[in-house]
Amino acid sequence: MERRTVHVAVYDTFADWEIPYATTALTGAGHRVVYVGESGEPVISMGGMQVSPGLSVADLRPADSALLILPGADAWEKVLPPFAAAARAFLEAKVPVAAICGAVTGLAKEGLLDDRPHTGAAAEVLAATGYRGGGHYRETDACADGDLITAGPTEPVAFAREILTRLEVYPPKVLDAWFRLFRHSDASAYGVLAAHEGASGAA
Repeated sequence: MERRTVHVAVYDTFADWEIPYATTALTGAGHRVVYVGESGEPVISMGGMQVSPGLSVADLRPADSALLILPGADAWEKVLPPFAAAARAFLEAKVPVAAICGAVTGLAKEGLLDDRPHTGAAAEVLAATGYRGGGHYRETDACADGDLITAGPTEPVAFAREILTRLEVYPPKVLDAWFRLFRHSDASAYGVLAAHEGASGAA
């Protein structure tokens, strides 16, 4: 597994519960997680968590990134143009984008879901944007289509699973155990993860 930088967009009202499964696993596997804001000013999440971005979206370059994560936020009702533009630039450069909840709606408004299989909060929510991708909507917990990953607000674990799959963070057997542990509280999966982490630590 190549360890690279993953960028996570943050903005006022971002949904802090939608990204930590992914960011914790990525950091634990040696990836560098960098938070990107509209500026360098701190932002406040829906849960009241304050985050100081390490990078401005104006300075974000697809060539410097392995993946861009876009959490949901009330602010996506205004589309957050700089981040929607960043998502377009990433996809055009064939660098993956992972969007969840309101960020999926933002990408729909930007026209980025018109021709790509995707999921989200609900088909009718996306239909209300007037986008043309309704025929590509999938009723699933998370959807991965090439360089685009999407998920609804109740699926942070499935969202993380697709991110970890795309970046090949875990071997398939370990990823399956990770998902069973965090999605289904399957205690039998813990041993597989512990053995993998022990082997990785010894390497």
